[in-house]
Amino acid sequence: MQKFDLIAIGTGAAASAAALNGKGVKTEKAHIDWGELMRFKRTFTDPVPQKQEEAFQKSGIATFHGVARFAKPGRIEVGSDVLEARYVLIATGAKPQRLDIPGENYLNTSDQFLELDSLPRRILFIGGGYISFEFAHLAARAGSEVTILHRAERPLEKFDPDLVDRLVRKTRQLGIKVELQSVATRIERKDGTFVVCASTARGQREFEADLVVHGAGRVADLDDLNLASAGVQADKRGVKVNEFLQSVSNPAVYAAGDSADTGMPKLTPVAGYGGGIVAANLLKGNHRKVENVPVPTVAFTVPPLAAVGMTEESAKKQGLRFRVHQEDTASWYSSRRVAEDCSGFKVLIDENERIGRDSPTHHLCVSDSRIGRELHVVICRF
Repeated sequence: MQKFDLIAIGTGAAASAAALNGKGVKTEKAHIDWGELMRFKRTFTDPVPQKQEEAFQKSGIATFHGVARFAKPGRIEVGSDVLEARYVLIATGAKPQRLDIPGENYLNTSDQFLELDSLPRRILFIGGGYISFEFAHLAARAGSEVTILHRAERPLEKFDPDLVDRLVRKTRQLGIKVELQSVATRIERKDGTFVVCASTARGQREFEADLVVHGAGRVADLDDLNLASAGVQADKRGVKVNEFLQSVSNPAVYAAGDSADTGMPKLTPVAGYGGGIVAANLLKGNHRKVENVPVPTVAFTVPPLAAVGMTEESAKKQGLRFRVHQEDTASWYSSRRVAEDCSGFKVLIDENERIGRDSPTHHLCVSDSRIGRELHVVICRF
């Protein structure tokens, strides 16, 4: 039996924070060489697990490999290892949610997509969120024929509808088929080809593809943990926690990142923020609370779509008094110098004419490096 002060389950941003021409782009008729891009990517990603584990070990943190599960409160089993601790941090991240349709086993995950050595000719993404749009823009520029199926009238639902509409038009101009109000009901395999059957606004339709990718949302990855044996309440949104990221049903358990039901966006910076809160509260007792502050978020399409704060629709529902300032910036130098004809922004300004901490802003930008700085300025000005 090995005993610890804290067991952190997971090695992502939350767990880590608590515990402690030749790059794929061809310039002659610019296009993406997928195989070369993946080889370049792996020079960054392949060394990460070993380096992370070495960093843990240098800091005196023991590491165990395998599926972790609670045997009882305070006791974790990882394979044949039995571990006990005063506290347990759950930071296991998220996984694709089940679609519960026949042929679901044919779906590829986003992780599997990024491990492909080559792209097939036809790719279909189920779901119209971040993953589908980002990967669709990448795959189309690598030469694949791409289709996105989305069940609702509007994709990228967390972003401003006006800017989303503009991005959808740009996406279609790239040759990507964006099929809205289309619900996948079955995936079949016929003669080496996948057929996705869907219920659409125009009736039942079939879409053929060589690869079908899951982009229809993610849920907290908690199923293997046997949380019931530790008295930990959770659902698909994550472990039920209080303002200190402490389980509401077992005070010896904390959760952070995608594993915690905080109502905050499921983003890597938020996971790191949560891990820091857990570490502070474990070291000095519960004193640091989660602040539900506006969090910038970006869909890394081309051009990228960024937002912080509530949408115009949400502000109206709350009865807030504000005015809207929006511009098409395709004629700006920053857009014209890179020949980007899809660029603009929208800012909601309160009745006192202030752009303040809680003033929402939405950008369809031309440069990733500018997005964070622009949104940061809007958040921090008073």
